Amino acid sequence: MAAIRVYYTSVTGSREVKQRQSEVLRILDGNRMKYQLVDVSLSESLLQEMRDKVGKADAVPPQIFNGDEYCGDFEMLYEATENEEVKKFLKVAAVDRVAKNVATI
Repeated sequence: MAAIRVYYTSVTGSREVKQRQSEVLRILDGNRMKYQLVDVSLSESLLQEMRDKVGKADAVPPQIFNGDEYCGDFEMLYEATENEEVKKFLKVAAVDRVAKNVATI
């Protein structure tokens, strides 16, 4: 199974970015999701990698991926949380169904 990857920044003057990053991690932790953090403040190339994968030159953290597949940003995750569709948003729902089917055979 691909790993959930969250692009974030440890260096920001934006309170909004800090709050959004904290909320993303809280949601993932609350759903018992394993994830990897990628700090884009460590190098310009990581920031550019995130923006290239998102497809927006002005994308800001946090951005969420399942492996190399883009899931969305904070607002999209928040909406999925409100609709109780976090696993679908993270593209792990199909994997869960397959695992359950294999386990019942």
